[in-house]
Amino acid sequence: MAGLEPEERTDKHRWKLGGIVGWRPSRRMQTAEETQKSQQAAAMRGLLHYAKPYKRQFAGVLGCTVIAISADLLQPFIVKIAIDDHLMKGGAEFRPLLLLGGLYLLLSLLALLFSYFQNQLIQRAGQGIVKKLREDLFRHLSRLSPSFYDRMSSGGLVTHISGDTETVSQFFTQVCLSLVRDGMTLAFILFLMFQLDPVLAGYSLLLLPAIALIAALFRSYMRQTYQLSRTRLSRLIAFTAENLSGMNIVQAFRQEREQEKLFEDRNSSYYEANLREIRTNVLFNRSFDLLGNLSVAFVTWLGGRAVYGDGLEFGVLYAFITYIRQFFQPINSITQQWNTLQAASVSMERIWKLFQTKSELNETDSQSIGSSGDPRLAAGAVRFDNVRFGYSPDEPVLHGINLHIEPGRRIGIVGTTGAGKSSLISLLCRFYEAQQGTVSIDGVDVREIPLKQLNRAVGLVQQEPYLFSGSIIDNVRLFDPSISEEQVLQACSFVGADTMIQRLPYGYATMLSEKGSGLSAGERQLISFARIVVFRPSILILDEATANLDSSTEKMVQHALDAVSEGRTTIVIAHRISTVMDADTILVLRSGRIAESGTHGELMRRGGYYARLYAHSQGQADEHSAG
Repeated sequence: MAGLEPEERTDKHRWKLGGIVGWRPSRRMQTAEETQKSQQAAAMRGLLHYAKPYKRQFAGVLGCTVIAISADLLQPFIVKIAIDDHLMKGGAEFRPLLLLGGLYLLLSLLALLFSYFQNQLIQRAGQGIVKKLREDLFRHLSRLSPSFYDRMSSGGLVTHISGDTETVSQFFTQVCLSLVRDGMTLAFILFLMFQLDPVLAGYSLLLLPAIALIAALFRSYMRQTYQLSRTRLSRLIAFTAENLSGMNIVQAFRQEREQEKLFEDRNSSYYEANLREIRTNVLFNRSFDLLGNLSVAFVTWLGGRAVYGDGLEFGVLYAFITYIRQFFQPINSITQQWNTLQAASVSMERIWKLFQTKSELNETDSQSIGSSGDPRLAAGAVRFDNVRFGYSPDEPVLHGINLHIEPGRRIGIVGTTGAGKSSLISLLCRFYEAQQGTVSIDGVDVREIPLKQLNRAVGLVQQEPYLFSGSIIDNVRLFDPSISEEQVLQACSFVGADTMIQRLPYGYATMLSEKGSGLSAGERQLISFARIVVFRPSILILDEATANLDSSTEKMVQHALDAVSEGRTTIVIAHRISTVMDADTILVLRSGRIAESGTHGELMRRGGYYARLYAHSQGQADEHSAG
């Protein structure tokens, strides 16, 4: 095209043609917009899928709405009949007025009753949809691979499960209800106004352009203020959650005042945005109120002249004024639901993106391990064959690892931070998959073992054992009702935790708070060892399980460790060389490779890298000589 001058590296291309300067969206922007629209359409289809089981409730809402609106809007018509057909004609009969009054009361009761039914049905449907949505979302998240949680913050996921689903609930309980109820109210009001007097109704329609203009002017600005307020609220909540989680660090470094200032800044920012949103809403509502009052004044003036000229009955004017007042309420309500509609659209799109996120670990049922298909009866032979792995393909952490662990053996793995110890274990647990080579248990590639079986075959005790809110019994059996209380008691006694638990106020029924606060690190670790005994995995992995314990507690936990690892293939990752000195074989990892292997005595006699690490741990060498 002649005269076309696009600017490079911009999302919008500026062009000149015939002296006219304008903007046209680039292909990249058009593609992004199309993708967003496609995602919004997919999210809406998904939302409607959840609404299908509640078709009867929505049909009931529609029926109740028709009855409630009809009963409500017929009341001014009853008053009009009473005025024009009886009071203005000077009728002396009381009975017709009594009947009209009774009918008015009946219509009021019907409007109240069916409005109640309408709200009950819509709330039942909306809450039911969100209940199912939350259950499916939580189930989906629990099946995603650990790498997903490395990228996502727990606070953001909590917001999706709680806040976003609640916003979707508002779409049904507020937006849909408003569109149906208020839309039908407008249609009924216009119908009744034209039935009363077509000329006056035609004049009233002159209000519609003014209403549309006000709604258009405020809609964009209201959306901006709403989004700004929600964004700053999210930042405030995220900052608060982060500080409460790390309050011990804040207090340890005496950063309370600094964090308070940062909180005040975010709180003030949200305060200003919230006030701005409130001012916008108040201004919008008052604009409609002003327009409504001017409309009433205009209809009163126009209709009053007609009444004085005997061209209009007084009862008709009364009904018209009532309907004009009611005319603005549904329009105001529908417009105010615009923000909720926008928020629900964004929330559903975010939820749908989570549903579209697939686990990086493909589930398979091709092979089982253990006799009779019971993974707890697996022999526990572990092999790493030429395994190469990196969290980023361009930055490998493990380089060609070859390792063979016989069943029932105890293997120690040592090395400096970043040597690849935990990565090795993550591949065995199949938290991640190797880019090259295979990891197998009893000759079966872990990628071919069903995840449920793999999780039963491999037991993991980490440096910080996680305890849930609940009783000690539930924490040991991880809320699995198939494990009896007697089994839990036997397991705790076996690892030496029974004495500690009996000292607690309610023994095994003692309720623990999140993460087991109130218990020492050693006590929490003993409970995690009891879990291993209860679930009886064939392979036991201890990832720095005693790193945070003092020497006396470590001895107690070490005794429990010896009891738990008896007869199992055990892999112990440790910084403290003293923890693995009695292992059958010690592997020394260095920069993602196995530098040395052997018993403690053999490695010490070689005088290599392991001997330097040991000397450093004993304070006989500086840090540089250890590396």
